[in-house]
Amino acid sequence: MLVAIPNQFIETFSEVRLAVKREDLIHPLISGNKFRKLKYNLIQAEVEGQQQLLTFGGAFSNHIAAVAAVGKLRGFKTVGVIRGEELAMQIDQNPTLRLARDSGMQLKFISREAYRNKTSPEFITQLKQEFGDFYLVPEGGTNHMAVKGCQEILLPADAEFDFICCAVGTGGTISGLINSAFPHQKVIGFPALKGDFLTEEIRKFAAADNWELILDYHFGGYGKVSTALIHFINDFYLKTHIPLDPIYTGKLVFGVLDLVRKKYFPEGSKILIIHTGGLQGIEGMNLRLQNKQSPLLITNV
Repeated sequence: MLVAIPNQFIETFSEVRLAVKREDLIHPLISGNKFRKLKYNLIQAEVEGQQQLLTFGGAFSNHIAAVAAVGKLRGFKTVGVIRGEELAMQIDQNPTLRLARDSGMQLKFISREAYRNKTSPEFITQLKQEFGDFYLVPEGGTNHMAVKGCQEILLPADAEFDFICCAVGTGGTISGLINSAFPHQKVIGFPALKGDFLTEEIRKFAAADNWELILDYHFGGYGKVSTALIHFINDFYLKTHIPLDPIYTGKLVFGVLDLVRKKYFPEGSKILIIHTGGLQGIEGMNLRLQNKQSPLLITNV
C-alpha cells in the first residue's frame, strides 16, 4: 500500500521553491525511511514463516527503536544486537534502549571489536544457537527489499520537482529514490558519515546515474554535532514547525539551504526534501548535550 504524505512548502527563498515530504508523520516510532525499509522485509518474514526478527544497532539507533516497535505491533519477537558492552548497565538511562526493551526486544550487548564481525557466518550461527531461528534485518535495514519500499516514497504528484534531496546513512533510501525518480529529476544525497565509501554501496542497488552525493555537511562524522547545527535546527523548527533530528535531517536541511545560498540550484528550481524521521533520537542527543553543557534541541515536537 502506498502512503501518501503531503509536501509542506517552505517560502524561504524567492529564486527557488522548497518543500519537505513529511515522512516523519507516518508513525511516531516506525516513521520515515524505517517504515519504508521494513515494509517488504516484514512481508518476506511472514512468507518464510518466521516469528522472530534480529537486527543490529548502536546506542541511539532509530533502526533498533523501529524494529522493536514494529515487532510489538505485528506480533514478532525481536532481538537487538547492540554495539558496546558497557551499555548493558545504562538501559534505564538510554531512551532508545529503554524503549526497545519496553517494546519486548531482547538486547544482546557485544564489544565494538566483536560488532565489526557481526555478519560473519560464524557469528550468525552463534546467534541462532542462542536465540533460535530468526529473520535477519541488516543494520540500518538496507537490503533489496528495503530499497523496494523506499521506491514508494515518490508519488506521481512529485513529478513537479527538479531535485530530490535526502540524508544518507547506509544508502538504502537514496537508492530507492534513484530508482523511482522521474527522468528529469536529479537525486542529491547528504551523507551523515564522513568519507566517500557510500558510492559503491549505492551502486549495489541503483544502476542509474541521476544522482550525486554532497560530502560537505556531515559536521565531523556520524553522530557529531556543533552548536551552530543545534541553533540551526531550533531556528528552523521555530520558523516552520518542522522538527529535525541532529544526525540526519538537520544536516540535510542545513546543506540544502546552504547550497541555495551558494546558487547551486538554477533559478526557478523546485526542490523536494525527504524528511526521513529519526526524531526519537532527540532525547538521547539532548542527554549528551546536557553532559557537555551545550545548547539543547527543542523537544516539543
